[in-house]
Amino acid sequence: MTDRTLQDPSALPEQDPSALPEPRQADTPAAAGVSRRRLLGTAGATGLVLGAAGAAAGYAAAPAGAAPLTSLGAGRAMFHGKHQPGITEGLQARGHLVAFDLAAGAGRREAAALLRRWSATAERLMAGEPAAHGDTDVARDAGPSSLTITFGFGRAFFDRTGLQKQRPAALAPLPDFSSDRLDKARSDGDLWVQIGADDALVAFHALRTIQKDAGSAARIRWQMNGFNRSPGATAHPMTARNLMGQIDGTRNPKPSDSDFDRRIFVPADGDPAWMANGSYAVVRRIRMLLDDWEKLSLSRQENVIGRRKADGAPLSGGDETTEMDLEKTGPDGSYLVPVNAHARITRPDRNGGAAMLRRPFSYHDGFDDRGVPDAGLLFICWQADPLRGFVPVQRKLDRGDALSPYIRHEASGLFAVPGGAAKGEYVGQRLLEG
Repeated sequence: MTDRTLQDPSALPEQDPSALPEPRQADTPAAAGVSRRRLLGTAGATGLVLGAAGAAAGYAAAPAGAAPLTSLGAGRAMFHGKHQPGITEGLQARGHLVAFDLAAGAGRREAAALLRRWSATAERLMAGEPAAHGDTDVARDAGPSSLTITFGFGRAFFDRTGLQKQRPAALAPLPDFSSDRLDKARSDGDLWVQIGADDALVAFHALRTIQKDAGSAARIRWQMNGFNRSPGATAHPMTARNLMGQIDGTRNPKPSDSDFDRRIFVPADGDPAWMANGSYAVVRRIRMLLDDWEKLSLSRQENVIGRRKADGAPLSGGDETTEMDLEKTGPDGSYLVPVNAHARITRPDRNGGAAMLRRPFSYHDGFDDRGVPDAGLLFICWQADPLRGFVPVQRKLDRGDALSPYIRHEASGLFAVPGGAAKGEYVGQRLLEG
């Protein structure tokens, strides 16, 4: 974990329902082929009926008087673009991470066909459309709900497809860290898919559809579920909190920063060429040892992080966005922000300018027989080069971060995430057909 977590843009003020479009009524009771994109004013309506044969025919419009869709369901991200979705968008309330391995005997041709299917599915679902074949109706009442689906390639993918010469140097294995307790069965993978949405059923629907689309070409290696605060849960927009109760995300890079693209995305003329406008995702399952953490006094917790728990302000004074004064001392001459405080160690100016865009999910996978929670952070960070982003920061944390005794890294993966697909293309086409 670092201090540069994504601020929570998903916690937006509720929209006035009267400002939203009126629901559209079907012309006749038998009206069919109306997609969920046409239902952005109809969430929560009852009496929806499936149209003509097969889910691919679409969803029927709601009856007159249906309640308008709230702002939560109406949000829509675009599939096609310069970058893949799910990188710069705000935090979503629900998330699924899933890694696949190509099946025995599957190679480049099968991988290309799979990415073509997955891309077509992602485009439909993100637009609020049902799956093209065998839709399960799980999300039939909902709008797009800010759904994003993102695809990446692991190191072994290039061996399986005979594309070793196209494997980026930045996809070198991550070094070992002293806080690692990695489960290899829940690490790495040939293909990685990130799914996020502001509605749990929409997110699950996407996960299930992607899994079914894999068919015989790939099998699931591991899968993890996460969550964040729901949009509108706070009285005003604010930075997210993690499961330790800390405001987490104050110093995350922002797209408005002048050097944001340089730090987060591979340049258009980068190497290899197929990674132009792409990024690299480091994925870590970080367990928080909450029983130990919650035994600390408030002041001890704040000294571990270097920020006030109530509002995220640095211990050197000010409010959440005040620049941290690392040289300021108290009456006894000691630094107000301790030398091993997490927020001090992770600052870019203390790591050669290393920066990464963190876009995590919290997770909770139950309790063991002693009542100890298996909970923490599904850490996802984005950078143009992990050897200049994640790796130097994590090495420094490994040498003396005050937070280290209270967390444990239990799974890890590094994935090359190509740039966005243009209209008519699928993700990874320039690699697989280049």
